[in-house]
Amino acid sequence: MEPEKRVVGVKQSRKAVREGRARRVYLASDADPALTGPIAAECAAAGIPVETGKTMAQLGRACGIAVGASVAAELIS
Repeated sequence: MEPEKRVVGVKQSRKAVREGRARRVYLASDADPALTGPIAAECAAAGIPVETGKTMAQLGRACGIAVGASVAAELIS
């Protein structure tokens, strides 16, 4: 994902979903369901596709950060 076209983290991703700026949301498969569940529900209500194939470490690397990420959102350009 290109840096200017994504946000990383629960709060930023949730904000992007609520504001209608998220194109797709990525949830780490090994993240705490208490964190990812509400975002998945908001995405379902808004019709935003969700992908869950990566671990937190893989998602963090894909986003270009040195730590794991539980949630990331690709933004509408």
